[in-house]
Amino acid sequence: MLKEDIINSIHDFAKKKVIQYENYHNYLELEFQRNQRRVKNPPSKIVKKPHHWEIDKKYNPYYVLKHYKKIGNTIFNKLINNKYEPYEPYINYVDKKGSNKKRAVYIYQIPDEAISHYFYKRLLSKNKHRFSSFSYAYRNDRNVHFAIEDIGLDIKASSRTFVAEFDFKDFFGSINHDYLINQFDKNGFLISEFEKKVIVSFLSNMKNNQGIPQGTSLSLFLANLACWKLDRDLEKEGLRFARYADDTIIWAEDYNKISKSFEFINEFSKEAGVEINLLKSEGISTLSKEGLPSELVSNKHYVEFLGYKLSSDNISIRPSSVNKIKREISYILYKNLIQPLNGPELRSVFIPGNNEDRDFVTAIMQVRRYLYGNLNENMLRNYLNGSFKKLNFKGIMSFYPLLDDEEQLKRLDRWLLSTIMNTLKKREKLLLEWGHYRSDQFPFNLNGHELLQECKKRKIKNKKGIMEIPSFLRIYHAIKQNVITVGIERTMNPNGKEYDY
Repeated sequence: MLKEDIINSIHDFAKKKVIQYENYHNYLELEFQRNQRRVKNPPSKIVKKPHHWEIDKKYNPYYVLKHYKKIGNTIFNKLINNKYEPYEPYINYVDKKGSNKKRAVYIYQIPDEAISHYFYKRLLSKNKHRFSSFSYAYRNDRNVHFAIEDIGLDIKASSRTFVAEFDFKDFFGSINHDYLINQFDKNGFLISEFEKKVIVSFLSNMKNNQGIPQGTSLSLFLANLACWKLDRDLEKEGLRFARYADDTIIWAEDYNKISKSFEFINEFSKEAGVEINLLKSEGISTLSKEGLPSELVSNKHYVEFLGYKLSSDNISIRPSSVNKIKREISYILYKNLIQPLNGPELRSVFIPGNNEDRDFVTAIMQVRRYLYGNLNENMLRNYLNGSFKKLNFKGIMSFYPLLDDEEQLKRLDRWLLSTIMNTLKKREKLLLEWGHYRSDQFPFNLNGHELLQECKKRKIKNKKGIMEIPSFLRIYHAIKQNVITVGIERTMNPNGKEYDY
C-alpha cells in the first residue's frame, strides 16, 4: 500500500507541474497572438524554463513523469530501510512584503516534494482534530474565510472590543528544532517513529538547528504543531482568536483577559525561538465604533486581516488590496488604450473608426476577466434572476466571498468609470496628435452615464453584454447569493486557501 501511494503521489505531483507549465506556455501564446493582431512588430514570445530545472533533471516534471515508477520504487526502498533523505533543495530568495529583506523559499526535487505532501496529508488526516478550531491555516476543514466570518461576527456583536495584534520575525525560519521535536510526543499527536524520521530528514536541510523549510507541505503541518501550546493557552484563558500560520489576531471584551494574551505570546516567543516583531506588532488596542470614547491611547475603528478590513459595521477589502486592484485595472487600460499610441511611432494596428474601437472592447473584456474570471454579464444576470443554477467564480472578486460593504463597492464602480473616462480622454488626445480626429465618434463623444448605457446595449457580433462595463457591485451580488446557496468553500476561488492578496 505504501509503495503504491508513493508512486502515485510522485506521478500526481509531476503531472500537476506539467499542467502548470503548459498553462503558462498557452498563456504566452495567447498573449503573443493578441499582440500580433494589435501591435506592429510585437515582441517575440520567450518561453522560460525554471532555473532549477537545469540543476537536476528530477526538478523537470517531464522527466519525472516519464520515470515516476522507477523513482518511486527507489524512494520506497530507502524509506523502509530508514535510508531516505531528501536531496538538498534549491533556495529561491524572494522579497519580503513591506521589507527590503529576502525570504528563503525551499524548492525540493519533485519526488521529494511528493513525499513531503504525502506525509503532510497522512499526518493531517489523523491529527487535525487536535488542532484548535481557531487555527485556520493549512487544513482541509478550515480556511481563511472561516476566520474572517468568525472575526466579523464577533466584532459586529460588540460596540467596543479589545484586540491584540502581534507579528513574528521570520516565523518559518526561526522555530527551534528542539522545541518542535519535543512537541511530537506531547498533546496527544499521533506521529509514528517512521513519520518522525521523515520529518527530521526534511529538517536536516536547515541550518543552526532552527527553522522549517518554507515551500514544502510538511512545514504546513509543523507550523500548526509548533503553535499548539500557544493556541491552547489562549483557549484556556477564554480568549477569542484567529490564527492563520503566524498571522494572529486576539480579541476579548475584558481588558484583563486581553492583557494575558501578551504573556502567552511572549512565552511562546521564548520557548519556540521566534522573535516578536515589535515594529510591525500593533499590540493591544480598543476597537470601537467611530465617535465612541476609549480609555486606551491606541484606539482603532477597524482591523486588517488577510486581505480584509473588518469593523463593527462592515467587512471590506483592505486599503492596500484595493490599491493593488486599482493598479492592475489601470495597467490593463493603459496597456490596451494608451501604450500603443504613446511612443515615437504608431504601434496600434486598429485605429478607431466608424464608431468602433476594437482596443476599447479588448480593454473592457480584460477588466471583466480580471474581476469575474470566465463569467460574463449575461451569466451574472441569468444567475441572479434564477435562470442559471450554478456558477464557478474565479476572478479576483472570488477571493472576497464575505464582503458586505456595498458602499465600498459602489465607490469602486464610480472609480472604474472615472478611470475609463480619463483613459479615453488621454487616448483621444494621442489619436489627435497622430492626425486622427475621433472626438465626434464612440466612445469619445459620450459622458460617463451615456458611456455606461451605450456599452450596455451595444452589440458585438450580434451579442449584447460584451462591451458592458463590469461592476464590482454586480459580481458581489452574485457571489453573495452563491455563498448563501452553497456555502463559502464552494464559492471562493479554488486557490483561496493559499491566497493573501
